[in-house]
Amino acid sequence: MEQRHIGRLNRRVSVVGLGTWQLGADWGQVEERDALAVLEAAVETGVTFLDTADVYGDGRSERIIGRFLRDHPGLFVATKMGRRMPQVPENYTLDNFRAWTDRSRGNLGVDRLDLVQLHCPPTPVFSSDAVFDALDTLVEEERIAAYGVSVETCDQALTAIARPGTATVQIILNAFRQKPLERVLPAAAEAGVGIIARVPLASGLLSGRYRHDTAFGPDDHRTFNRHGEAFDVGETFSGVDYDTGVEAAREFSALALPGATPAQTALRWIIQQPGVSTVIPGARTPEQARANGAAAELPPLPEDTLAGIRDLYDRRIRPLVHHRW
Repeated sequence: MEQRHIGRLNRRVSVVGLGTWQLGADWGQVEERDALAVLEAAVETGVTFLDTADVYGDGRSERIIGRFLRDHPGLFVATKMGRRMPQVPENYTLDNFRAWTDRSRGNLGVDRLDLVQLHCPPTPVFSSDAVFDALDTLVEEERIAAYGVSVETCDQALTAIARPGTATVQIILNAFRQKPLERVLPAAAEAGVGIIARVPLASGLLSGRYRHDTAFGPDDHRTFNRHGEAFDVGETFSGVDYDTGVEAAREFSALALPGATPAQTALRWIIQQPGVSTVIPGARTPEQARANGAAAELPPLPEDTLAGIRDLYDRRIRPLVHHRW
């Protein structure tokens, strides 16, 4: 699989990674043996980049990855911190950072974390010199090798990119969330900051498998956060009204490459956006992990397909989400 260089990290990562929120919680129950099988299948396709967080199953995702790392050294693991306490600026302190990263190091079984990302903190945090000084201290103390941010909005991303120590920005980017193409990706490319594209399938909408009457379990965020009840609504279906998303996804499916699924086409669209370092789809089965990895081998989408995706976004999606994030 293609490996892309992230300038400020001075590392290469697989263009398709694996998001592991679903291995911890909020997507229905996944047994540990099944989670390990997903990790194995992803690595077999060439995935070298895993993304997790300390709150995914209250550390369960990190611990499963840590077990997997014992037999698969050399993988790049990015984790996130900051959501185990109320998300208020005064909680983003060096003492808390040390405690959070020490817990993640224990969960993952490593002495130094490859990459730690602030996990969608409140907007004032991005402008705090003290916060970024504390992150620099974690690097100096060798608790972490590098740091980045996970953001909700493009403005947050641009503020973080301007910080000289920011190695990566993780942001929602998919065919239903195209605003980052305008300013964020060009700014990151110019600064040498990596872009980690999350929610690449709009919580599964872009797979084309959902219908208006599709039901999700009560422990699935696609049920309990559909209107932003638990966290930012943009994390669920990319903030798109579900019924609108189902209709738009039906149109998107008609644009899929011959021989490729709609989900693979959606991943390929992200892969070929200038400035993207890696895209991190989740997977609950080995078959899904293998299909995601195969998207890296697809040819670039032709111009007529790209034009069709732009038109679909402009007609159905832009009025709903473009101004919000």
